[in-house]
Amino acid sequence: MPVTLNINGEDKKVDVAEDTPLLWVIRDELNLTGTKFGCGVASCGACTVHINGKPVRSCQTNIQDVEKSKITTIEGLSGKTSKAVQDAWRELNVVQCGYCQSGQIMSAVGLLSKNPKPTDQEIDTAMQGNACRCATYQRIRAAIHLAATKLEA
Repeated sequence: MPVTLNINGEDKKVDVAEDTPLLWVIRDELNLTGTKFGCGVASCGACTVHINGKPVRSCQTNIQDVEKSKITTIEGLSGKTSKAVQDAWRELNVVQCGYCQSGQIMSAVGLLSKNPKPTDQEIDTAMQGNACRCATYQRIRAAIHLAATKLEA
């Protein structure tokens, strides 16, 4: 079934079954491999993308449900908030193996876009669905606080 999706500000036409998970369209049809497959059941966060500005797990989102939405992947992040998050990630050396980090960054940008000065509890709640095998959670939290400080400046 032909579907037109708005990915990273561009309309992309794909021909896949309507119940195809968005993750597989992003990775296999559009060759945007920054969004990762982790668990397939929306519990690890590696597949997080933004749909209309909100972090969503793409492994459990069918393309038929997002045809009229604006979808942003890690490759399409832009703007002041995403720059602050990415700069903080680099500055604090958050990444260890890196597999989960695109999902972590997408969730962090989503949080700071709606709450530019979150508390530790608000960060923990927002990031709760993102698993990191390397356990960089303290660095992730510190980077979100640093990004919030950068946004204030």
